[in-house]
Amino acid sequence: MSMYDWHPYAGSADADLLPELDTLTARSRDMSRNNGLMAGGMQTYRDNIVGAVLRMSSTPDYRLLGWSREQAREWGNVSEAHFRSWAETTECDAARSLNLLGQTVQALGGAMVNGDALALPMWLPRADSQWSTRLMMVESDRLSTPPTLLSSPNVRGGIEFDQYGAPEAYHIMRQHPGDGRGLLGVRPGMNVWDRVPAFTPWGRRRVIHLHDKERTGQSRGKPIVSAVMAEFHMAGKYAKNELQASLANSLVAAFLESDLDQESAAQLFGEDPRAAWSESVKQARNIRQLKGAAIIPLPAGAKMSGFTPGRPNPAFEAFMLASLRHIAAGLNIPYELLLKDFSKTNYSSARAALLEAWRFFHGRRRWLMDYWLRPIYELWLEEAVNAGVIDAPDFYTKRYAYSRCRFIFGGRGWVDPVKEAEAAGIRMDLGISTLEQECAEQGGDYEEVMDQQALEREMRVARGLPDRAAPVARPAARRRSAEQDEDTEALAE
Repeated sequence: MSMYDWHPYAGSADADLLPELDTLTARSRDMSRNNGLMAGGMQTYRDNIVGAVLRMSSTPDYRLLGWSREQAREWGNVSEAHFRSWAETTECDAARSLNLLGQTVQALGGAMVNGDALALPMWLPRADSQWSTRLMMVESDRLSTPPTLLSSPNVRGGIEFDQYGAPEAYHIMRQHPGDGRGLLGVRPGMNVWDRVPAFTPWGRRRVIHLHDKERTGQSRGKPIVSAVMAEFHMAGKYAKNELQASLANSLVAAFLESDLDQESAAQLFGEDPRAAWSESVKQARNIRQLKGAAIIPLPAGAKMSGFTPGRPNPAFEAFMLASLRHIAAGLNIPYELLLKDFSKTNYSSARAALLEAWRFFHGRRRWLMDYWLRPIYELWLEEAVNAGVIDAPDFYTKRYAYSRCRFIFGGRGWVDPVKEAEAAGIRMDLGISTLEQECAEQGGDYEEVMDQQALEREMRVARGLPDRAAPVARPAARRRSAEQDEDTEALAE
């Protein structure tokens, strides 16, 4: 019976999302600006999914290319060096303000807050630049359906689809629709759309659209906070109201009360009640601020009563904790990570929470690589091949084999460096991991690590210094003692 009157409409993916997408996006952006917890959560996503490192590692499919592993490694090293000259500078940005790391962080934030991130690959030759491929970041609000195409069944959310559901073109406004609502007023091109084909006739991308596609037929993405937006908003209002109530209560220290009846109180003011009232108010003002060892003159017939405020609410913390745990679950990150609060958890619980978070972060990294970074690398590689900078015979027929790559993001970090370093060594000794994987987990490139180690060894030998000693493993008894201490700590908690 509890669900007797619950009859949601079973609409398509676009029918359920597109009518309220503008409202969801506006509310999500408002919370990211004005809600500290939401802003912190979005920064947590940026720090853990991308971080401060973004490096491309070329891994061409040497079997498809008929190469040896050594040939593929050397070709990949050359490609990486040239790619860095484009990706680590502002040459990759049509606006000349961000490098690829900055654009990727911006795209991730747009996909999380707005639901979509959009970039237009442009061909902009410049006299002072080696490369002509550049990305122009476009806010997803500009991707919309022109009024003349609202009745077209093949255009949804500004995207024009073919009969199989593949995007054929994107309709993008020349100006942001929100400019006219601000201080800028109506500008030229405010209500003008450009139709941008999804691909060139030879297959080069014209639009990169990053969004989650959770359902078949879904044209646009939704903000990640959509499922818990109401809870987020109400929790913020509740915390704000509690703070205001606590502040208001803190302004009152005591009350002055009179035990006289109405007639007696009137007699105290005599023939000139205004003058008597004025004098009484002056006496009250003199005791507005209570100080130590003060002699307090009270108005006639008055006594001072203490004030016991009802704030802070003793149930506030428990209620907010329950709400924030629900919000954290909806955002796919642990409560401890959302609030940056590990004070009430032990090592084992913190480790389990972070492992669960990293499953989500690794999934987002793979999503970012497949639908954002690899298409960008393929665009750059096409220009490098056509310019003769990189040798890639039959590039257009073997495009996948040449453009196969992976990206290294910011390191995961360690909760306990000694234990986790030992675990990494054990994994490599057992053959279930490699130096490449372990270095990538910490945001490093294994070839660069090995090259640097060889260089440092040569420099130490040249200076007559002994070679760096191998790390000393902890004795077994010491390890067992540490494990017993952890078990004791867990049982105590």
